[in-house]
Amino acid sequence: MRVTGGKYCGRTINVERGSLEIRPAMDKMRESVFAILGDLTGLSFLDLFSGSGILGLEAASRGASPVACIEKDPDKFPNLLKNVSVAEERIECHSMPVERFLLRNRHPFSIVFCDPPFPYRFRIELLGRLSDGVTVAGKGLVLIHFPRQEKLPQTVGKLSLEDEREYGRSIVRFYRKNDEQA
Repeated sequence: MRVTGGKYCGRTINVERGSLEIRPAMDKMRESVFAILGDLTGLSFLDLFSGSGILGLEAASRGASPVACIEKDPDKFPNLLKNVSVAEERIECHSMPVERFLLRNRHPFSIVFCDPPFPYRFRIELLGRLSDGVTVAGKGLVLIHFPRQEKLPQTVGKLSLEDEREYGRSIVRFYRKNDEQA
């Protein structure tokens, strides 16, 4: 898998076995999402369910700082650390469940990308925690990648749908946080 843009464009990273068959679609989705986000200089980025770390590396490549990656799978974590080590800037990595990280975190992020495994059943609850907690900055963005057949609401607490893009059998939704909402 390759970084699709920014200063690390073209750098390859290692992916887990079983991920190679989805690579072309994921590369196109990632490239499209980051084209929508544009230059990330001055913005912070949190990658939940990081896997290989490619999203955090893409964000750092486009100027985001600080960048953090969260991955609970102990088999994936060493590969994540190796992949993000190509960045000149530090990418903070945590090996823990996303839910635990959200309970402990005290740092707000400008952009939070959620790419849970497709069987994950707690997407609405996850969005609720992001809405109510400090992890998403006041006018921050939450992006969530999910299967097309699943339905998510237009608003979840302080998060309101701003954009939605379809990529084959999946969707990426862009929610904007508004701290003035109840």
